[in-house]
Amino acid sequence: MKRKEFKENLFLALDNDIDDISYDEKMMLVHSLLVDYEKENEEKRDTSKKRAKWTDEELKVILSDAPTKENCVKYAKIFKRGYGSIEQIYRWSLTAMKDMPDERKEDSFVQQVKKVAKELGIRG
Repeated sequence: MKRKEFKENLFLALDNDIDDISYDEKMMLVHSLLVDYEKENEEKRDTSKKRAKWTDEELKVILSDAPTKENCVKYAKIFKRGYGSIEQIYRWSLTAMKDMPDERKEDSFVQQVKKVAKELGIRG
């Protein structure tokens, strides 16, 4: 399929009414669905840095932004990582040490995330 044909088909689909929702609500739904699509199709993009060590600077960039699905996808693409690792960074930064499983409390990655989160003033 050529790009022009794809665009026309997509626009036709977007012109459909959805359960009496407004145009703005429909655009929010479309955006949310695109984020879900990217999340579910992660194997189609470059994830060459999966399982590589994180730098403090990378963690600071991630933790300086809100923990949303959209940001998890955005940073997974930027850093060539998996969606789950970004989600995990947010989770560990916000989880109190007393609430963590014992085996995670000594994990170097968790300790690195907690250190960076503390530097940024994130309480967890």
